[in-house]
Amino acid sequence: MLERAGAILKLAVALAILIAGCGVGFYYGIFLPNHAEVLEARRQAEVEAEAEARRAAQQRQAAEAAQRQQAARVEYEDCVNFAQLNYKNRWAKSCRAMHESDVAEFQDCLDNFFSTEESCRRRHPIRPERGCALPSQMATALSDDRDRAKDQCLGKLQASQSGGLGVSEDPGSF
Repeated sequence: MLERAGAILKLAVALAILIAGCGVGFYYGIFLPNHAEVLEARRQAEVEAEAEARRAAQQRQAAEAAQRQQAARVEYEDCVNFAQLNYKNRWAKSCRAMHESDVAEFQDCLDNFFSTEESCRRRHPIRPERGCALPSQMATALSDDRDRAKDQCLGKLQASQSGGLGVSEDPGSF
């Protein structure tokens, strides 16, 4: 039986060496090259994911910057429109006040017993309630106020854009 045990032992050692050789061959021949490819593919995917994340962040920042710039433009246009509306309202209010003053003077003239309507019309002409011509000093003051308000609007626009969007010198260059 010892003779057979030696043969079995030799066969078992040969089989163990064969299995170990197959394992080492599989590891170096199949697993490692495939594993290196898998690691390289994983690393490449991570690099691509990081690049995509950077591109998405840049696009998001550009979109946010465009939104801020558009909001600043809309705010500027609203501000200028408000200044213009305020100018027109003040002009109309001044015309109404002058019209009311003219009407009051005309009525006072009519209340005079010795005045006729025709003479009162000549001495106290009534200016229109809307679209009148204001005295130059008053018209200049209204225009100057409007221009100052527009300059403030432009200053606000430039201040909001100086945060990285670039400053536009000409408000009409939108």
